[in-house]
Amino acid sequence: MNTQITPAALLALSESSQNQTIRSFLSGSHSVEVAETVSSLPVQEAWNVLSLASPSLAAEIFSQFDLPYQVAMMDCLSRRDAVQLISAMAPDDRALLFKRLPAEKRDMVLPALAQAEREDIRALTSYDSDSAGAVMTSDYATLSPGMRVSQAIEHLRHVAPDKETIYYAYVLGSQRMLVGFVSLKDLILASPSARIEEIMHREVISTRVDDDQEEAARTIQKYDLIALPVVNEDGALVGIITHDDAIDIITREHTEDIEKFMAISGSHETGVYLSTPALVHFKNRASWIVGLAALGLVSGVIIHRFEATLSNMIILALYMPMVADTGGNTGSQAATVVVRALALREIRPGDFLKVIFKELKISLLLACILGVLSWGKVMYLSHDTVIPLGVSLSRIGLAIAVALSLQVVTATLTGAILPIAAAKFKLDPAVVASPALTTVVDITGLLIYFMTARLILGV
Repeated sequence: MNTQITPAALLALSESSQNQTIRSFLSGSHSVEVAETVSSLPVQEAWNVLSLASPSLAAEIFSQFDLPYQVAMMDCLSRRDAVQLISAMAPDDRALLFKRLPAEKRDMVLPALAQAEREDIRALTSYDSDSAGAVMTSDYATLSPGMRVSQAIEHLRHVAPDKETIYYAYVLGSQRMLVGFVSLKDLILASPSARIEEIMHREVISTRVDDDQEEAARTIQKYDLIALPVVNEDGALVGIITHDDAIDIITREHTEDIEKFMAISGSHETGVYLSTPALVHFKNRASWIVGLAALGLVSGVIIHRFEATLSNMIILALYMPMVADTGGNTGSQAATVVVRALALREIRPGDFLKVIFKELKISLLLACILGVLSWGKVMYLSHDTVIPLGVSLSRIGLAIAVALSLQVVTATLTGAILPIAAAKFKLDPAVVASPALTTVVDITGLLIYFMTARLILGV
């Protein structure tokens, strides 16, 4: 059948009760593609479609929905349907959903779940939302050190349907202490009679349950892991973070950094643009924009202060945007590079002087090139412009070139200093750097521009 079925066609199939065709679509297409199509329908119609699938398939598709859509769908389900759906979900997806459900919905569903599932939900939802424990799953495979390889393979074959991954199996000692791990490849290549303790890897890369989840995701990325074990303060295994969750974490962190860099507040969730009301978008954007607009009045004061200079030398007004734009571009480049380096832990606030010295060298090289280009631009574009007596066009070009060069240097250094200073004072570099940078560069750029013109041209 055509797996590219449209939401409208799917709705028509549902309304005409062509259930078998719908079941074929649900089971015959990838769960991500199915979720994209189904989530385009209103939640009640979407559930009418999803309810035709088996509980395990319905849970798999449901887990691919955006969280706000999941919460909305849960709101329209009966207690029986909600319990059946949640019971079939993966532990980490289930815990993430439970954190977002209204209290009355949680109180309705939780008592109806099996005791093991209730305890699992309570454990996984007890961790801080930014910690590794908040994104780990309790679906992992374990082995004991004394097992034979043949016994281990048979054990994994038995538990595989209920585990998120069995490529890594974790070897536990007493009190669930993590003592090693083996991969499926290790087991296949080993002698069936060998013991697990003889072939296991004893040096295990792990993370603490209270560590930052972004650090855990970057550990998975750094060591190319399929899964990362999570241990408590005693070294006992409590869960794992899989590579797909690590991708989600890194994507979410990138979204947060980008939005903060553009002075956007809020929750910084991915995939919720259309479902977020316009008023919420307004609130997320307005505070910084309004505040910086008010601060930007300083630029108007500076221009007013040098009004006489502009009146005597109109040509200066023609090149003000060029100087401002160049300063903004070079400052943004520096800020972006430094913020990213801070986020990746490539540099720290203690590297302040090293960063400033490097950016100074870069800015001087840029200033030389851009200064020469701006002088040539003035000479080429303004050769017919009327200028005051006693002042040559080359001197005007020199003043503009010097001002632009100084602006490039100061803007670049400002773009580097702001995020490092923010990190030093335990502030978010992305929040501080970009919103403040544009305003600071505009103000300093105008001062540099007019002061340079006054010194070189005497106006």
